[in-house]
Amino acid sequence: MDAKDAEHLEHAIDLARRARERGDQPFGAVIVAADGTTVEGMNSTVTDGDPTGHAETNVVRAAASALGLDALTTAVLYASTEPCAMCAGAVYWAGIPRLVYALGAAELNAMELGDEPTLDFPSREVLARGGRPVVIDGPADLPAARAVHEGFWN
Repeated sequence: MDAKDAEHLEHAIDLARRARERGDQPFGAVIVAADGTTVEGMNSTVTDGDPTGHAETNVVRAAASALGLDALTTAVLYASTEPCAMCAGAVYWAGIPRLVYALGAAELNAMELGDEPTLDFPSREVLARGGRPVVIDGPADLPAARAVHEGFWN
């Protein structure tokens, strides 16, 4: 990962913070197209009452609409936290060739999650079962990625 990757991850973490502030779970994601255009997504499971309203699925939908499907095949998705199995599937089906994330799912699951259920199916494992490669970079050691979750789940 380089400085641009870190910058985009910090943006995703800021979106996670904003999602938390508005009452949603603290997850954020950014898609960066090859031409540098960015599309943002935040978790909206509470505010939209949609259990599939994860930051990554939201940003994939928004980017497909704003940029077109062809642009996704050369884009990068940056996530504040490792995507769940559903979101990893969205990355795959969108044709996004690279995923970069900050906080790993194992570290998130080690935090006190209260009654929140988890699905222990890492994104690397989901994406490894696909018919085309997806480059995965993460976790990235960014303290803000952990901090945005602290005190939220308990």
